[in-house]
Amino acid sequence: MTIPESPAALPENQFSAGEILQILRKREWHTGDPSAEQSAWCERAAALLGPQSPDLAALENLLSLIFHYNAREILASLDAQVVMSRYAARDVLRQLANLLLDPAPLTTERFREIIDALKSLLDIRGRELFHPLRLALAGRSGEGDLDRVVLLLDDAAAAGFSHPVKTARARIIEFCSAFD
Repeated sequence: MTIPESPAALPENQFSAGEILQILRKREWHTGDPSAEQSAWCERAAALLGPQSPDLAALENLLSLIFHYNAREILASLDAQVVMSRYAARDVLRQLANLLLDPAPLTTERFREIIDALKSLLDIRGRELFHPLRLALAGRSGEGDLDRVVLLLDDAAAAGFSHPVKTARARIIEFCSAFD
């Protein structure tokens, strides 16, 4: 997992906070003028997601993972079935849930600590570790761009957008509760 320390460490970004806000308004995830906290979140979202997005549609797709989360829908997908059938997937989720029960916000530092703890506890790496984590928290498995989605969750929930955002803690609880 490579999470850049600062926006300067990211590839070139073609998107701004204004474009993030336009998407939020278009999708009715936010109405009205943004607060200072919401504007700061839009800046961070542009810095983290913009370089991962080749076009506006891709950026909107990543933002949708933040503002729409339904564990039952996610678990019903073929992607989820493949991920959950892999070695240690349920162990990853069980340990992740235990680590996220602490209501402290999921910051970059805390996310690294959780990843390190999972690696230590389970002695697994790569997709066996990251795909279940990304599926449960971002709503789909995939690559590192989804880690950036995860890092935006708690701040988005705290910013108080018009459309509520589920925190990482709320998502893992919902995800684990949705298992049959």
